Amino acid sequence: MFNLTKEDLGRRILGCGDGPAAFNATLTKCGGRIVSVDPIYSFDTSQIRSRIAGTYETVMAQMHKNQDDYVWKDIPSVEHLGKIRMSAMEDFLADFGTGKQDGRYVTGELPSLPFESGQFDIALSSHFLFLYSAHLSAEFHIQAIQEMLRVAREVRIFPLLALDGASSPYFNAVKEYFSTMRFSVDTMRVAYEFQRGGNEMLIIKPV
Repeated sequence: MFNLTKEDLGRRILGCGDGPAAFNATLTKCGGRIVSVDPIYSFDTSQIRSRIAGTYETVMAQMHKNQDDYVWKDIPSVEHLGKIRMSAMEDFLADFGTGKQDGRYVTGELPSLPFESGQFDIALSSHFLFLYSAHLSAEFHIQAIQEMLRVAREVRIFPLLALDGASSPYFNAVKEYFSTMRFSVDTMRVAYEFQRGGNEMLIIKPV
């Protein structure tokens, strides 16, 4: 979804709002340098496991209800999706204790990150900015991206759709704001598409 090349995977990566996902664990095993930041990391492994178990049935029921909004190609069914997600979460949970001690899982949240300016090469936001446009304001989006650009040389955001599948109402405002601030602002189509129509990411970096 972020079109990360082999060269990109060798850079210093920050994942914003990563939650209980396996990317950090997987990339670390491959020798990559990644830090994930999320408020859920304030809990311990057993507490996070309990939260995952407590929401699983609700999430799966929502997927069944809204399955026409998704592309069932690489993932053939809701049941298969559930197995993939739980497998990824188990990989995360197995890595979380060690990763937290190593500083790879950091408690924090946008729009204020606990990192030094320029600490990372790439900052990623997956399924958070734009997706939750009904809950997060345009001002929040701009402040969050400004903060990501403070700590990283490049920002990538995926997808560009809101939860209802429509384009985020804040996309044009964000693009205009950062273009005016003399950043390079580009969209790129990527090979990944699960949310129907959600196959583009936004790339922002200094000119």
